[in-house]
Amino acid sequence: MTRRIFTAVMLTALAVFAASMLLIMGALYDYFTGVQLRQLRAETELAAQGLELLGEEYFRGLETENLRITWIAADGTILYDSAVDLQNMENHIETERKEIAEALRDGSGTSTRFSDTLMKKYSYAAQRMSDGTVLRLSEEHPSVFVLIFGLLQPILLIAGCAAALSMWLAAGTSRKIIADLNVLDLSRPLENEGYEELSPLLHRLEEQQKQLRAQSAELRRRQNEFAAVTDNMKDGLILLDAKGRILSINNSARSLLKPIGSCTGQDILTVNRSTEMQELLRSAQCGLRAEKILEIDGLRYQVDINPVDSTLPDSDYVLTGYVILMFDVTEKEKAEQMRREFTANVSHELKTPLHSISGCAELLSSGLVRPEDEAQFLGQIYTEAQRMIRLVDDIIGLSRLDEGADDSRREPVDLYMLAGRTVNSLQQTARDAEVAFLLTGNPTEICGFPQLISGIIYNLCDNAIKYNRAGGTVKVDVSRREKEAVLTVADTGIGIPPEHQPRIFERFYRVDKSHSKEVGGTGLGLSIVKHAAQIHGAEIGVNSKPGEGTSITVTFPLE
Repeated sequence: MTRRIFTAVMLTALAVFAASMLLIMGALYDYFTGVQLRQLRAETELAAQGLELLGEEYFRGLETENLRITWIAADGTILYDSAVDLQNMENHIETERKEIAEALRDGSGTSTRFSDTLMKKYSYAAQRMSDGTVLRLSEEHPSVFVLIFGLLQPILLIAGCAAALSMWLAAGTSRKIIADLNVLDLSRPLENEGYEELSPLLHRLEEQQKQLRAQSAELRRRQNEFAAVTDNMKDGLILLDAKGRILSINNSARSLLKPIGSCTGQDILTVNRSTEMQELLRSAQCGLRAEKILEIDGLRYQVDINPVDSTLPDSDYVLTGYVILMFDVTEKEKAEQMRREFTANVSHELKTPLHSISGCAELLSSGLVRPEDEAQFLGQIYTEAQRMIRLVDDIIGLSRLDEGADDSRREPVDLYMLAGRTVNSLQQTARDAEVAFLLTGNPTEICGFPQLISGIIYNLCDNAIKYNRAGGTVKVDVSRREKEAVLTVADTGIGIPPEHQPRIFERFYRVDKSHSKEVGGTGLGLSIVKHAAQIHGAEIGVNSKPGEGTSITVTFPLE
């Protein structure tokens, strides 16, 4: 912009200088022409006086280096000419020369014109004599170019000075203008002191600043809202442009994919190069929504990719980017697997006693059973029916625990006293199994659901009796340490192999299925213990060695 201002000022100054020179040269030319005519007229008057006094003798020996003298008769005939042969000259009255006509009419006359005879521009002055003849003097009239050429040196000097002065003024003016523009505070346009001509621009800038500040605030608000929502999402969210480069990635996706440094602007395949991700991108590039299950760090994630287009009505399809959502479906798949296993196990557990009941009933109804054996078959039907009842009760109990036991009310519970009641209720079962039952510890009060805590103790003790051996021991201990109440049920039974210990709390899971059926277990006891402990915020620990026994510890928080 400085160069443009400099050029404009420089050209303006030079144009003014050129116009001034033309006007001055024109004025000088007119002035010099007038002076020349006045001098020529004075000389003509003097020459006429000399001719009046001396007659034709006046012309003899007269030197006329710069002047041309012409003596013209009243009829226009040339009587004398100092520059041209008389034979080659035409009648001057017939040619209507202005100065001669004025002299004959008024006594004197002047003019300036191009001479056809000498092919030059001349100034003429004529004087009428007393005898009616006309004496005319002419002098070569310098053209404007001659005048300029004569003044060329001073003109060039003045032009050089004018150009230098114009450059200096143009440079200073442009610097001054730009300096004032450079110090403008565009963030507060109306606070600037400068050119009044900039006032409309500054007011416009102020309005635009207000609009930009409002838009910026709204954009920041939306960005903060978007960041707050996406960063607190449990699921991963990634935004890609049309070329597959990452525009935004939330914390969940970042912690899941573990990119090195900032991955914004990088291709998504630099973060995850799996073939499944490449297939998803190929599908999305065709404008199709796609989803796949990926395994990342031992967990299962459902990855959905949706193409984003900016297609307008009656226009071609334009792909602008992609949205990737990553859902953790590990627990969902596990729950689905457990549901399938639970359904299959329930069906299997119910089918066995039903087949037994149906078989016994069929034999009884057909009359093939001897009267003395009917009691045995009826007892078998009763036993299997009771087993089904216990199974159904356990399933109902687990369903209530899954719902959180919201229909119960927490209250203070003496864990030692509740364990004592359970031990007493199972003493006969223990004697029948030839197992010794012991209770140790001190009164310890916790806050919980009495029915659920009683179920924990009962199931642990019942399993300790069932999976024990003749002459074995079951020890129940209740103790307190700092802010925890500890319930321990230890037996000297068959024990649990290490590879089965992580799964013993699963529904219908049995370590020794044949032994479990012999003792009449449903496979849901430890699942009930696990769910009841979770409701109380308790932790369960298992310590078992095959052939030596099992110790299960349930730690309840006192607060």
